[in-house]
Amino acid sequence: MRHLPFGIKISSVLAILTLLVACAEQQQETADTSGAGQPAAPTTTVSQAPVTQEEPKEAAPSVVPGSQEDLVLNVGDRVFFDFDNYNLTSEAQATLQRQAAWLNKFPGALIAVEGHCDERGTREYNLGLGDRRANAVKEYLVSLGVDAGRIETISYGKERPVALGHSEAAWSQNRRGVTAVTN
Repeated sequence: MRHLPFGIKISSVLAILTLLVACAEQQQETADTSGAGQPAAPTTTVSQAPVTQEEPKEAAPSVVPGSQEDLVLNVGDRVFFDFDNYNLTSEAQATLQRQAAWLNKFPGALIAVEGHCDERGTREYNLGLGDRRANAVKEYLVSLGVDAGRIETISYGKERPVALGHSEAAWSQNRRGVTAVTN
């Protein structure tokens, strides 16, 4: 076996690495990096078909009435609570009034109301507080004419935060009651 001089080996390795880097850069330039679902810029090809009038694209599928997505987009699926509290604020009551109207519009919809807490306090304490929050939401919806048999409650305590962090900004997002369509 013949051995190549050290200088040729290094030159060969550098040439291969340069080629790999150039290929990677070429691929990255043609990839879609615009984000937000925007189409990639067209790439140049040797021959292109003549430009023709495009058919209009179909509209995005609409939201299914009575679905979780419908509730989230058109009504709001969550209410927020003050620290160590399960009383409904006026803002929470307004959201729940919209939810009750939506639920009365879709009498077949069944829901689960989830009670959540921030990270402070023991697991046991927060499970109890989350339960009181979920039941406060349920009781208010029932007072607005929603059949109690359509509403299930569950407490997650501090186990399912939506905002991570150890600040009031994160904690205030985690002290919530969430209405989820279950059917």
